[in-house]
Amino acid sequence: MNEIKYYTKEGLEKLKSELEQLVHIERPNISQQIAEARDKGDLSENAEYDAAKNAQGMLEMRISKVQELIRNARLIDESKLDNSRVLILSTVKLKNLKTNAVMTYMLVPENEADLKAAKLSVNSPIAQGLLGKSVGETVEISIPAGKITFEIVEILIR
Repeated sequence: MNEIKYYTKEGLEKLKSELEQLVHIERPNISQQIAEARDKGDLSENAEYDAAKNAQGMLEMRISKVQELIRNARLIDESKLDNSRVLILSTVKLKNLKTNAVMTYMLVPENEADLKAAKLSVNSPIAQGLLGKSVGETVEISIPAGKITFEIVEILIR
């Protein structure tokens, strides 16, 4: 499958720490659970053993998935980004021209999106409408609720 995904330094570190947690803490815990269940006797009717083996299978799948993500990860070189236009990792201050509300969002790779932290996926409709635009430009963006018109007030340097 080898799909390349882009990460910020923080996003990649988070992925690596998840892998560390899975391999060095979760895996030994499940091995211990399997050993304890095995010590209880007949494995053919041992629900604890079956549950622990299923948990082990799910854990190994997650470990494999995280390892693949790390292998195919590419870091975004922030030093080569043009801050005169909205790009990935840009923090953009927008003004909703209908409500005059001002909001600030950072455009991040899809796997790092977090609306509560004001981080929008670059694949979201709003981010797609903003990409490549400059300060002062007005953009009309189609969202499921209709169309919104924003003015780009400021592009902040990270």
